[in-house]
Amino acid sequence: MYTMAAIRVQPCAKIIDVFDIHNTLNGKSENYYEIVVKTGLFLWYFGYWNGGKIRIECKKRSKRVVYPLRIPCLSLAEKRLFDTMVKGGNQHPCFCPYRIFFVTLRGFSGRCPKTKTINSKSMANILAIVGRPNVGKSTLFNRLTKTRRAIVMDTAGTTRDRQYGKCEWCGKEFSVIDTGGWVVNSDDTFESEINRQVNLAIKEADVVLLVVDVNEGVTQFDMEVAHLLRQARKETILAVNKVDQFDQQYGAPEFYKLGLGEPYILSAENGLGTGDLLDEICSRFKNDSNGESLEDLPRFAIVGRPNAGKSSILNAFIGEERTIVTDIPGTTRDSIYTRYNKFGKDFYLVDTAGIRKKAKVNEDLEYYSVVRSIRAIENSDVCILMIDATRGIEAQDLNIYSLIQKNKKGLVVCINKWDLIESKTNTDIKAYERAIRERIAPFTDFPIIFTSALTKQRIYKVMETALHVYENKQRKVPTAQLNEKFLPLIENYPPPATKGKYIKIKYCTQLPNTQVPTFVFFANLPQYVKEPYRRFLENKLREWWDFHGTPVQIFIRAK
Repeated sequence: MYTMAAIRVQPCAKIIDVFDIHNTLNGKSENYYEIVVKTGLFLWYFGYWNGGKIRIECKKRSKRVVYPLRIPCLSLAEKRLFDTMVKGGNQHPCFCPYRIFFVTLRGFSGRCPKTKTINSKSMANILAIVGRPNVGKSTLFNRLTKTRRAIVMDTAGTTRDRQYGKCEWCGKEFSVIDTGGWVVNSDDTFESEINRQVNLAIKEADVVLLVVDVNEGVTQFDMEVAHLLRQARKETILAVNKVDQFDQQYGAPEFYKLGLGEPYILSAENGLGTGDLLDEICSRFKNDSNGESLEDLPRFAIVGRPNAGKSSILNAFIGEERTIVTDIPGTTRDSIYTRYNKFGKDFYLVDTAGIRKKAKVNEDLEYYSVVRSIRAIENSDVCILMIDATRGIEAQDLNIYSLIQKNKKGLVVCINKWDLIESKTNTDIKAYERAIRERIAPFTDFPIIFTSALTKQRIYKVMETALHVYENKQRKVPTAQLNEKFLPLIENYPPPATKGKYIKIKYCTQLPNTQVPTFVFFANLPQYVKEPYRRFLENKLREWWDFHGTPVQIFIRAK
């Protein structure tokens, strides 16, 4: 039996929204209540589950941070528990066995408020692009999102997984989903998986765009997709693509027989008709919300050799079949961006195509996949390097690591398929770690996690470690603390004299707004400071402050 306590905040606070979200986790049904409170420039989010878990967040200037609260009405034990929760922030939901907390504001005294039910799905508008193979869906996706994220080739079946992007038109922003071509009774091994991905995209979308080819007319596959959309009862727009010449537009009326209304002619290749099509798409959306900006979210790229378990661990993370998984190397072709926003954590996971040796890449399709994987590394904050435990670390793993190091990204090494290893003693684990660190030296300050995507062994530790590495990458050290630590050390262990000249370092500081933690040491003769001494300074820096998993730059400059 729970009793009620009150959390009192400023009297000028105002309740602006209350949510009651019904959810089912691990077969257990529970309600999650969130009360949004506005106090001046702040938005407070008081969230609790009927099971007793509590979450408090504060939003200011589009950034969520956690601030402490004064709670005068709780016992000492409850205050300690609550303080632990507040300091842990939204990444460590705390289970409270004592009471369910309510917010007391302007006459709202401890009673459960009236709530409204909302969907847990994002309120942003979503457009799904569907159709049979090789009608120009990926070309249109690239044009709408103004990117080259999707691979475009004349080969049918190039796209397999769902690809997400953002489109903006006349001040209105919406999400776009690119899908593989719908086909049945074909020789494609991935037919059923691609069709399942198409069904998921249709189910998720608010508006569906059916793309057809004006040159080939109405085909049996077009009729099947149109029938599928009628059964789904979704807002559907028909787009007749590949109208590259003026005379080709007269073939568009043939598609009235699909029963989906007026066809819009366009050419995804040169942009003809895309303006009218976007006007129609925006008019079909019932929700005027543009969604939230997600540009500042951390990005964790999952990289490695083919068949190392990258897609499997992504599916294990999010708890659904987000990407296609098979034993065939090269199953994933595009770089798939997936948002993870569970348990108070919010970031992007990027599934990439396997990177093989350059000499073994013969097909153009694989070359474009590798290019996109490299681009995903460049755009990420932390890279999760997947290594097959049954094969160990190989030369190609070192090549991928060199890409990560060259782009100055955080690193988490994940040894996958650990369930296939028979001997798992502590001695074997330490020997495995030592072998990896020796191959990757001199940078050895990075985490190594032994996981299994199949059995989900330690997979959530991978996410927690990646978030910790991201925090280390953003770490700022005050200049006073740096000089307090380093100046006595440098005085006792100065750089070696060169040509009879003594080097004196008088001051050090951390540079602001850098990609990785960057420190500058000011000396009288910076050109004589050698690499071993820089490494000595870096080791001391890592010893005194936590920069585990992230690269550190050290520069020696003239005073």
